[in-house]
Amino acid sequence: DMDTGTAHTSDDFASGTRAALVGGTTTILDFATQDKGDTLMNALKMWQQKACGKSYTDYGFHIAITDWNEHISKELLFMKDAGITSFKVYMAYDALKVTDDALYEILQSVDRLGGIVGCHCENGDLVKVLSKEQKGLGHLGPSAHPDSRPDTVESEAIGRFLDIAYLAGATVHVVHLSTEKGLEVVKRTKARGQKVYVETCPQYLTLDESAYTLKNFEGAKYVLSPPLRTKQDQQALWQGLQKEWIHTISTDHCAFNFETGKKQGLADFTAIPNGVPGIEHRAQLIYTFGVDKERLSLKQMVNLLSTHAAKLFGLYPTKGTLQIGSDADLVIWNPHYVGTLSKATQLQQVDYTPYEGLLVKGRAEHVLLRGVHVVKEGKVIEQCQGQYLFRGPTGNLG
Repeated sequence: DMDTGTAHTSDDFASGTRAALVGGTTTILDFATQDKGDTLMNALKMWQQKACGKSYTDYGFHIAITDWNEHISKELLFMKDAGITSFKVYMAYDALKVTDDALYEILQSVDRLGGIVGCHCENGDLVKVLSKEQKGLGHLGPSAHPDSRPDTVESEAIGRFLDIAYLAGATVHVVHLSTEKGLEVVKRTKARGQKVYVETCPQYLTLDESAYTLKNFEGAKYVLSPPLRTKQDQQALWQGLQKEWIHTISTDHCAFNFETGKKQGLADFTAIPNGVPGIEHRAQLIYTFGVDKERLSLKQMVNLLSTHAAKLFGLYPTKGTLQIGSDADLVIWNPHYVGTLSKATQLQQVDYTPYEGLLVKGRAEHVLLRGVHVVKEGKVIEQCQGQYLFRGPTGNLG
């Protein structure tokens, strides 16, 4: 339920979390974004109003810090009291990005509170000049999007972010990793003993940059940032998952309708709202392309989709495990199911899916949320049961 100023996401908390639930996800962490000049508390209040009484899943928030000063630094204590222990920063987008000096202070401050900062790692200044260069060459369609954000734009930002974190002495989180170059930077950082956690997304594991050359502006459906990459990058990310250099698979679900949203960029690719839907199909995609193809074990799938995230973001052992005292969140997975993904059958409230016509194996046959049977035979059978989650210290997978 996010307004970018020029477009609005098609899902609200009701439709988005209902889609998450049917796909086997019982808990989501959404981005509550501070407007520049405003407070973190106001951002939290705004997102609480969006979610309260509407969420089918349990939920919490990463607070996205876009403005930093002495007052905001003091607000971090209030965030901790409100159960917020994870934050996000951006190194791109003028309305969102923070400077390197602010980033250093944010990392130190959050780390002292026992929290963790995730970062959107793209060099925003390079994105601007490369986008201008593409438009100067007359490249105005979706195929110019990946050329305006090449792999080096990501790897440079990852390196800078991790160097700043090293100086700050902070454990950090690299979100939606998309490139082999970026992964190599992470591996070098780990070799010097630095503590860093990494996330990737199903779209980077299953789709590639050839989508941007589709006719009839169809490539706009795949405009997200970072963009889709090469098949070689895909292979590197799968290896990163196998070797546990990458710790979680999230979706970065950000759905804009094609007809009323994406087509705003018909004459200028930089005006295409960035983001794709995917929260409903996360587990199916990882089972189909990971477990069924013997790239991942079932245990690795559970760790990547559940246990590691619960530990990383202060939810374990309430979530992410089955044991006495934990929430009775349970997914009964049917490995024999075979189906086709389609906009016609999805619950995500958006007029397309980037996986249209894709054959998938397995599905969440039954889902329990805190012991309540909420999905039966692949259908949601209960109304909003979701609760807000207070979270504890972060950043330790054990």
